[in-house]
Amino acid sequence: MASTACFLHPHGLVSTPARSSSFLSQRLVPTSARPSQVIVCRAQKHAAHEDEATGEVSRRLALTVLIGAAAIGSKVSPADAAYGEAANVFGKPKSNTDFLPYDGKGFKIIIPAKWNPSKEVEYPGQVLRYEDNFDTTSNLSVMVTPTDKKSITDYGSPEEFLSKVDYLLGKQAYSGKTASEGGFDPDAVATANILETATPVVGGKQYYFLSVLTRTADGDEGGKHQLINATVSDGKLYICKAQAGDKRWFKGARKFVESATNSFSVA
Repeated sequence: MASTACFLHPHGLVSTPARSSSFLSQRLVPTSARPSQVIVCRAQKHAAHEDEATGEVSRRLALTVLIGAAAIGSKVSPADAAYGEAANVFGKPKSNTDFLPYDGKGFKIIIPAKWNPSKEVEYPGQVLRYEDNFDTTSNLSVMVTPTDKKSITDYGSPEEFLSKVDYLLGKQAYSGKTASEGGFDPDAVATANILETATPVVGGKQYYFLSVLTRTADGDEGGKHQLINATVSDGKLYICKAQAGDKRWFKGARKFVESATNSFSVA
């Protein structure tokens, strides 16, 4: 955009030979100008300044649009910022590093990532065993044995089923006489209490779930929490058993034992 600026030039008027009064009367002199000054007008262009200002506005508008788009693109679902968790502000997929998936022959399960495979064989038909790195009392096993049952319900109630696989809880090794002491029955050095049972249906198959607390007279963990998840499929009895000592159960082991047992399923 162009503009016109006017300045008063300090130079005096140039003297000229005398002229007739008629010529002077015909010459017009602006009344606002002093006799010793000349008005000089110059045209100036402000296009460069205008373009610079326009570019600055454009850059600000572009930055505002980019910020708005970034805010929309990084919007996080409330579930991604649940209580006790950091908000996933950049929208990156979150993975569970506490467990690792395991695909066995005919079954699936997740295993605590810090547990190691074990070669120890405790039960008939055992095909898998993992144990805690720091405490072998915390472990899980999977057993697969032939059966003539068509469904887990053919074993009776969950409690009746447990009585048929009570070897999973450990056999009493001592058979001598003992007095009733510390909550144990006479001549018994171990007890088992069923804390919970459930009969969920998963993938069209009936499961039996049992939570059992066992105690031994010489135990130093205050007992063991043993979880059992079992079902029948294609003429086979599938059992998943995981356990942890009572003290460690309430110090964080419960999460790993329950999650592993609940994840167990057959094809």
